[in-house]
Amino acid sequence: MPNSPLPFDPIERAAALWEERVGPSGAMAAVTSVMRVQQILQSAVDGALRPHGLTFARYEALVLLGFSRRGSLPMRVMGERLQLHPTSVTNIVDRLEADGLVKRIPHPSDRRTTLVEITEVGGHVREAATVAVSAMNLGLKGLTERQTQQLSELLTKIRRAAGDFAD
Repeated sequence: MPNSPLPFDPIERAAALWEERVGPSGAMAAVTSVMRVQQILQSAVDGALRPHGLTFARYEALVLLGFSRRGSLPMRVMGERLQLHPTSVTNIVDRLEADGLVKRIPHPSDRRTTLVEITEVGGHVREAATVAVSAMNLGLKGLTERQTQQLSELLTKIRRAAGDFAD
């Protein structure tokens, strides 16, 4: 990230060149902007979570467990809900468990299934991290509440069209 803002919008400039040399530039400018905003948001959220010893993926897992009725979920369900490969879920759970934020427990009725349960310490870390990311609006500077809602609606259309979820 540059130390000072550029004197021009590089995406706007790239779009103008794209328009001259390739053709319509609307999709290119939109996608490039989304990619840049993802970097900005990731940096902001990581900065808020770092003091709590969390990455966004680890934070998401703690939030998911906190939202579950019993504070625990099968690892397979965590992967589905977080939309992650089983190996990624295992790595996240390994790190959270090493830090004492979750623990693996046997499923009460299915011996083949392992549950992941948030610990009391994990609940406290999740709460403190949530205060931190909420205080900086998860990095969404410059948008009103309505604009944030509109952004979510537009991105949901893309996710739906890509088959991210069923209606």
